Parts: sequence; structure tokens; C-alpha cells
Amino acid sequence: MSEKRILLASLLKPINDTRLYEKLGSSLSKLADVSIHLAGYAAPIPAGAPANMHFHPIFRFRRLSAGRIAAQRDYYRMLQHIRPQLVIVSTHELLLPTLLYKARYGTRIIYDIQENYSLNLRAQHNYSWPLKHLLALAVRNVENLAASHTDHFLLAETSYADELPFISNRYTFIQNKYKGNPIQPATPVSLPPARQLRLLYSGTIAEEYGVWEAIGLAKQLQAVRGNVKLTIIGYCASSHTLTKLRKACQAMPYVELIGGDKLVPHQDILQQVQSSHIGLLPYRPNASTFRCIPTKLYEYMAFGLPILIQENPLWKGIVEGNDAGISVDFSQINVDELTRQLTTSPFYRSGIPASIYWESEEVKLLHVINQLLSQV
Repeated sequence: MSEKRILLASLLKPINDTRLYEKLGSSLSKLADVSIHLAGYAAPIPAGAPANMHFHPIFRFRRLSAGRIAAQRDYYRMLQHIRPQLVIVSTHELLLPTLLYKARYGTRIIYDIQENYSLNLRAQHNYSWPLKHLLALAVRNVENLAASHTDHFLLAETSYADELPFISNRYTFIQNKYKGNPIQPATPVSLPPARQLRLLYSGTIAEEYGVWEAIGLAKQLQAVRGNVKLTIIGYCASSHTLTKLRKACQAMPYVELIGGDKLVPHQDILQQVQSSHIGLLPYRPNASTFRCIPTKLYEYMAFGLPILIQENPLWKGIVEGNDAGISVDFSQINVDELTRQLTTSPFYRSGIPASIYWESEEVKLLHVINQLLSQV
């Protein structure tokens, strides 16, 4: 049997991205007679990657630049060079060159939908009102055009099945659950009543994801109990937000910023998770995130980290249902009552739930891929 080539491609995610490499890529590398190719934004090539995995860090451009157009040309040339039998596309901007390649050479296409891009553009405030609606329409038109030529869809969120009519019934839920050996932290977990209280905000740094709410909470806790430290670790795409954040950190020595203008290795983030006392998910209520489960929610739970999360019926069921933390309204926190709850309530009394781990998603992923590979 000749070796079959699978290409996983993302325009904006680095080649060592958690989903692209650690989850999808590493799981697919377990298949026999298959070579895995990962194309993404330039980043260090992971050490110890499987022997049948090949990395193509071909994208290097500023996020808002003409380089994103040139990147699609480079991606098409790479497709011609690799000649994959199966392409898993994780960015809408790579759909059209992938369709062009399919029309000329033939391949199977999977669209890995990690975000509802059109909704994100409309609901968030990164562009002016006319521009964001124009961009949202353009994205949805591309997705609609590609849909009839796409063999299958992977959905990172269950809500996408209702939000995206173009997927029909050709989809499988592959959620961003925690990938790694079970940590098995000591449970139940109690917070230190007097020693330093270490708060963590990790991942994408943005106003929509509540970075200012995290700082506001740290400031209130510092005034009430003292000896508080907030670590903010991740990448911030907005230069305006990053400039304000750096000034805030200078004024508040108990707030530390790691990363900001550069991507932070995932292992560095997990180290911070392991050494923190409370994980913050202070997302501002927004249609683009309201029905999505943040990846870091699974990560925090895997390490037995107590969680403070913005009130939301979906998130509350997961967090409080597993005794993993407290749902609060970050816009009006009673810090005295919150302090009492945090210091008197044990968390994870039933241990770490098995449902948060990647293994269940891997089984579904390999089933879909084996079916498609049998057709090429």
C-alpha cells in the first residue's frame, strides 16, 4: 500500500499550535502508511515530533497586511509540491486555493471550523461597522461556495451545527478537549487563606475576552486581602490594547505580562496553569463566544485549577456541575463575598472528570479520516 499524504493547514495558527499539531496532527500520525504535513504560521518546530510528521512554516506576515494575500499564493505552490490526497483546512482564507488545487489535481477536503468567522466579525469590535459587515459577508460567501466541494466538516463547537447552514449533515464534533497525560492533581482543592493568591489569565489577550475585568478583579482582591499576583500570558493582536496593558502593568506591580507581542509556547502556558491558584475566564458577554466552550476551560480543569468564569448557562453547567469553580458577573463583583466563597469552598470534590480529555475526540477523528482515505 502506497503512503498517503495528509496536509493540515492554517493561515494564522503557528505550526506548533495546540489543535493543529498537538491534537489533530499527533492523532493522525498514528495512522499506518500515512505522512502528515503541517502548514502554518512560522514558529519553532516541535522537538520530538513523530517521524512521519513534516512541518512547513511558510506564513510570515503582519496580521493586517497585504502579506495575507501573498500567503495564499505560497500555500497553493506548496499544495502542488506536496500533492496531498487529503487536506484539512483550518482557515477560511485557504479554502479557495484548496478548491483550485482540487479542481486541477483532485483531493479530499475537510474544513476544520474552529470559529464562526462571520459571526465573530459582526459581533466583535475590531473593525468599523461597514467594514466588519462587508468582511463577514465575504467570508460567508466563500464558505458557501466551498461547501459543495467539501467532503466533511469538523466542528470545534456543538453550536456551529445550528449556526452554519452550509455544513448540511456532513460534520463531526471534534472539541478542543485537553490533550496530555492525565495530571491527577490532589483533590479536593482548597485555596490558601493567607499566603499569596496567584490568579491566571491565559490565551488570547483581548478586551472581548475580559483582560480588563481580570485586572479589575486583581485590583479589588489586592485591596481586600493583599498579597495577590495576576499573571497575564498569551498573545495580543491589538497594538492599542497591548500599549494600554503595558502601562497598566507598570502601575500595578502585582500584574505580570508574559508574551503580549509574540506567541507564547503552549507548554509555558501550562506551566503557569500548574503554578496558579485561580484561573480567570472573564469573557465579556458577546454573541461570538456565548455558545462556545473556551479551550482553556478544559486545561484549567485538567490541572485541578479552581475557575472564576463569567455567568453563562453553558459554562455554569460545566464548571459548577463538576465542582470546578464559581460563575460570577465580572461587571459587578461583591469582592468580600467572593473572597469568603473562595477561601471556604473546596473544589473538585469528586476528582477531575474524565469527559474533559482528548481521547474521546481522537476516536471520532480517526474514524472520519479512515473513511475518507479509503476513498482515495
